[in-house]
Amino acid sequence: MTTRLLLSGGRGLIGSALSRYLASQAIATDLQYLSRAADVDGALTVRWDPVTGYIDADGLEGFDAVIHLAGETIASRWSKARKTRIRDSRVGGTALLAQALAKCARPPKTLISASAIGYYGDRGDEIVDEESAAGAGFLAEVVRDWEGAAAAALAAGIRVVHLRFGLVLSSSGGALTSMLLPFKLGLGGPLGSGRQYVSWVTLGDVVAVIDHVLAHDTIAGAVNVTTSAAVTQAEFARTLGRTLHRPSILPLPGWAVRLLLGEMGEELLLASTRVHPGQLLASGYTFQQQDLSAALTHLLTVPRE
Repeated sequence: MTTRLLLSGGRGLIGSALSRYLASQAIATDLQYLSRAADVDGALTVRWDPVTGYIDADGLEGFDAVIHLAGETIASRWSKARKTRIRDSRVGGTALLAQALAKCARPPKTLISASAIGYYGDRGDEIVDEESAAGAGFLAEVVRDWEGAAAAALAAGIRVVHLRFGLVLSSSGGALTSMLLPFKLGLGGPLGSGRQYVSWVTLGDVVAVIDHVLAHDTIAGAVNVTTSAAVTQAEFARTLGRTLHRPSILPLPGWAVRLLLGEMGEELLLASTRVHPGQLLASGYTFQQQDLSAALTHLLTVPRE
């Protein structure tokens, strides 16, 4: 496949890996970045500033697909100000981009926009798929409105895909690398009750899923980007401990998670979301890593992705 692609969030964990993949596979003849900066690692950019509402509308013309991954990180304690930034960066930024794309004389055929399984909220043991209703809580509300912010692009006939990412595992950054030190020191263990489900996916699969979605124009709407092998938090901790040959028997009680991390800890670490990737499996996608033990062994013994 050769195509013109525009990518936002190109310096993030997923965006950086995707950029390397696109270059190595010669998928994009012209890869540009949607960015506040004048260039991204020497590559051409289309300028925007979602905070001020500026976007270079002329620069958006003629791309085959736009991949929108930009947004304020959610992995820190949520103050009132941070919650506003999280919401504005996702909902406001997506609306700005979608409305500008809808007005293009030569709009893209496809808009792939990041989303999250936080859409489902805390669902206990219930298995949820793309047809399941939204849950409750700050993240669920943000994700619902985040996806809704792409409505202008959808109304203009652009294929819109919302990638609902689960816990993305990578040796290059993100949640897994932040867990490694305490587990290596023998201080790791389950969070809260340990019964809550963790729906995970490797960074390698995330990149492959984006390639798959680009190549299959029948895929549209919400797409759960997790394996179908969700595990409980206790099982995740045990598996990571075994992989590192360290004990994983020191739990962090729920009250301590709430004390340390507040609402963010409640919704990200103590909530249970058991997700089924219905759209991907129906479209014929096969996950590269579907066993947590094998995935962690690969990530922690093979050179960084």
